[in-house]
Amino acid sequence: MIQRYISKISGPLMDRIDIHIDVPAVNYKEMRSGAEPEGSAKIRERVVRARQKQLDRSATSRQKLYCNAQMSSRHIRTFCELSADCERLIERAMTQQSLSARAHDRILKVARTIADLDDVSNLEPKHIAEAIQYRSLDRTYWA
Repeated sequence: MIQRYISKISGPLMDRIDIHIDVPAVNYKEMRSGAEPEGSAKIRERVVRARQKQLDRSATSRQKLYCNAQMSSRHIRTFCELSADCERLIERAMTQQSLSARAHDRILKVARTIADLDDVSNLEPKHIAEAIQYRSLDRTYWA
């Protein structure tokens, strides 16, 4: 039934959605563990810092950007430089999952945001891998 419903949504439309993930039920042991989760105030602080990084980065550009989601292909090439390891990782994902050029750009925008939240200036393979993981509907229904 899920497959039939999802098939009604076109691939190009899905390409325009940056993040799509399944959210499983919380594991009982995790729910009952004594570990303290990251608080909302601390998360907000990280988000504010990441947004400021994005504003500062785009200040050198002719077009003022509010966030990474607004980056054009030109901005992606400028602000999302990839190491050889990152390049291999995204190339493998593109090939194995038959991702489009639009999905490629979305992955890089999300990876740039993840790196900003980690307060890291260069994209690392872990950022690319996490962004690829956020394309679960590509893997599940169109792969």
